[in-house]
Amino acid sequence: MFRKIKSIVIRYRKWMILFVCLILFLFIVEDVFEKEIISYDEWAYRILVQNLRSDYLTSIMIVITNFASGWVLGTIALLLFVFLKNKRKGLCATINLLLITLVNLILKMIIQRPRPSGFNIIIESGYSFPSGHSMVSTAFYGFLIYLTYKNVKNKIVRNVVCVLLFLLILLIGISRVYLGVHYASDVIGGFLISVSYLMVFVTIVPRFLKVIDNESNFNVKE
Repeated sequence: MFRKIKSIVIRYRKWMILFVCLILFLFIVEDVFEKEIISYDEWAYRILVQNLRSDYLTSIMIVITNFASGWVLGTIALLLFVFLKNKRKGLCATINLLLITLVNLILKMIIQRPRPSGFNIIIESGYSFPSGHSMVSTAFYGFLIYLTYKNVKNKIVRNVVCVLLFLLILLIGISRVYLGVHYASDVIGGFLISVSYLMVFVTIVPRFLKVIDNESNFNVKE
């Protein structure tokens, strides 16, 4: 019985993750629509803005947040397309970047949450929820984690790359709150909806483009 349940969980884990993340996202959206004060927004503000801000840390956070900027992600996508022998992997990364950007813009226009004001270090335009940097970084770097996990044979290299990319995603989200351009709920909402999106993307698009071909490693041009 236990083995059967375990088998079902493993088989449908992507859709279970999608469902849980989507439900949690909708809970946050409800609070945002009702303009309720979300406790962890205040908690994150006190820790990251009131207690941790410093000139040195600010310069680091600005560098980190730029890893989710359009020009950085676009450059990485271009490099993937140029240097990976399987061009479909690079194409898939580019499609992923464009799709998640479009999804974020649509959600922002629907929800229309104003950005926090009065304690921002940098200037950002547009609406606040969900965080675009959090959504795009989760989808883009999350897809790179997926490709790394599927294609890199060396277990140590694979694990190190996956952990570093995961930490980068997390730090990008933290940087948005630290810099005062998003609430913590914007970032968490961005993470959740992007994970849901990524579960669909890695199931449909790579198979359609046949980018997962059981290679033992990345076929990089020599």
